[in-house]
Amino acid sequence: MTVPPDDAAVLAFDVGGTTIKAEVTAGDRTFAADQRPTPHGAAAVDAIAALGSELIAAAPPIDSAGVLLPGIVDWRGGVGVFSANIGWHDVPVAEPLAKRWGIPVHVDHDVLVAGWAEWQDGAGRGVDDLVYVSLGTGISAALVSGGRIVRGGRGGQAGELGHIVVRPDGPVCGCGARGCLEAVASAAAIRRDYEARSGETISGADAVVERAGHDPTARAVMVDAIAALADGVAGLVQILAPNRVVIGGGMVEAGDALLKPLHAALTERCRVVPAPEVVAARFGRRAGVVGAALLAKHGPIAEVAAS
Repeated sequence: MTVPPDDAAVLAFDVGGTTIKAEVTAGDRTFAADQRPTPHGAAAVDAIAALGSELIAAAPPIDSAGVLLPGIVDWRGGVGVFSANIGWHDVPVAEPLAKRWGIPVHVDHDVLVAGWAEWQDGAGRGVDDLVYVSLGTGISAALVSGGRIVRGGRGGQAGELGHIVVRPDGPVCGCGARGCLEAVASAAAIRRDYEARSGETISGADAVVERAGHDPTARAVMVDAIAALADGVAGLVQILAPNRVVIGGGMVEAGDALLKPLHAALTERCRVVPAPEVVAARFGRRAGVVGAALLAKHGPIAEVAAS
């Protein structure tokens, strides 16, 4: 594999269930950045292509691109296999974008690559056993065990924490199952729960976090969401015995209001394998685009040595 030099510009995309984020970077420099709402279905690929073309036109020559997708991803074929939040099935991504932009395009799973970035250069650096949890519109995890990223097999995606059933009588998830962690503890679920209990329309989960100190309804919503999150993460802790849990995604900006009660709840649940430390992602909301830039430069994660 030919790796672009450190000063080569790359195009980095983090495609989320709500927002498409993109940057043109070279090393520590950012030449251009923008974001757009994520359209539903295959139209999201057109939105990615259009935004990428705009950034390419406004930036230095670009050698390659990294595009991160949610849900189940065929990283070898460059296909978005399934995303409940975007609403697509078997959508080709790498090939049409490479034709549109005229550069190599590497595609992979958003949370796996964000976790890889945190492991290589962020809050997970220096440990060989790590759980990275992304809390946003959805919930997913990246797993590092014995110094290796865990991908899974049989067409699945290791780390789909959001689709572990934690509340069997809970709400129906976008995947079709009932009581998935994502349906009760994601940012979208927190907003829905607060609105249902209060009868008030709010901007998002951030508003619930802000109100939790003085609003009993917001406090109750957060207590329930953190308890569900701890139930899901505790299972991973018992199976993988990680040295550290790194929390990323949009909800990480809640800071200690999320991290401290989550660690306390894990400590209550983890008796055989002790609860690891719980820390905020170094790159925060940018973990995806940072990882996408690494992917663009180095190519598939499977071909990159561990740190």
